[in-house]
Amino acid sequence: MNSASTTTSETGTRSKAANIALWVFQIALAALFIINFGPGKLLGSDQAVQTFTEIGAGQWLRYVTGALEVAGGIGLLIPRLSGLAALGLAGVMSGAVLTEVFLLEADVVMPLILLVSVAVIAWFRRDRTRALIQQVRMMRAPAER
Repeated sequence: MNSASTTTSETGTRSKAANIALWVFQIALAALFIINFGPGKLLGSDQAVQTFTEIGAGQWLRYVTGALEVAGGIGLLIPRLSGLAALGLAGVMSGAVLTEVFLLEADVVMPLILLVSVAVIAWFRRDRTRALIQQVRMMRAPAER
């Protein structure tokens, strides 16, 4: 084996290991959103109700946020949608960070950690997101002719 093929083999192994690590990370985050964060808001846990009362936008926002978190968590588990789901969750968590800082004046650490986590997934799954967007564009193109 020459050095070029050894380097390619090492890169391929490293890339495969990185992909596996990213999937483990995605599954863990998906579980948090599907099992913990989203249902707490959808089912009306005391803490969620109190938090959204303090925000002052109404309880409808609690339901929307909970639904987006559950949907995003499920999307993280679907390979084709994982990048787009992470991007959507980044939007939800950006809203959470801003709400914590400006409206609730609360601890921003947890939403910030979640924001960075889903942003990392969105970044590393950006090729999937591009491919999905391209596929949708290709499907629309014949209909526009």
